[in-house]
Amino acid sequence: MKRKGGEGVEKLKPIDKETWQPKTKLGQMVKSGELYSLEDVINSGKPILEPEIIDILLPEMEVDTLEVRTTQRVTDSGKRTKFRIVVVIGDRKGHVGVGVGKSEELKPAMDYAVRNAKKNMISVRTGCGSWECRCNNPHSVPMRTSGKEGSTIVTLKPAPRGLGLAANTIVKKVLGMAGVKDVWSATIGGSNTYNMAMATLKALDALNTLKPAPE
Repeated sequence: MKRKGGEGVEKLKPIDKETWQPKTKLGQMVKSGELYSLEDVINSGKPILEPEIIDILLPEMEVDTLEVRTTQRVTDSGKRTKFRIVVVIGDRKGHVGVGVGKSEELKPAMDYAVRNAKKNMISVRTGCGSWECRCNNPHSVPMRTSGKEGSTIVTLKPAPRGLGLAANTIVKKVLGMAGVKDVWSATIGGSNTYNMAMATLKALDALNTLKPAPE
């Protein structure tokens, strides 16, 4: 993975569907073509236990590194250092996931983080909920939504077309990977990178159950 100061977007390499041997019933349904979209998988109610499912359904995925840091643990043999990496993945077309990975080496930690993110993929409901715009194009969020992780709360509000993403760097990266182009946002609580990314993911996921307020 190429990064500049812990940052950088790169395309994920898709797997070969023909050589993949799924181990779960859900994976078998995806390979056979019985389920052909992430929305089908989500509606099935079954958890995504095989990251390869996402590789098959969403072959044009990108990954962006949100945080790279080291942690140390004292053992009988001395101090052991591990890398902890937080990533966001998505196709910029309404699908996004956040993951974290740890390892004593950088590349395995990245691989674990990407695999974890694939298991946390969601489908994002976009729209135009801004009273200033009402263009009916799916460029923003359809309504106000919030998500909480730990002590961090992220609130997203519809914004007019052309405004851009009025958000901090972490929230902006998650929204960008999801395909959201315009939004107002507010963040309260802690500044933990993982919590902030997951709170944003939960705010987007909440749109799948929220109903528009009557006019």
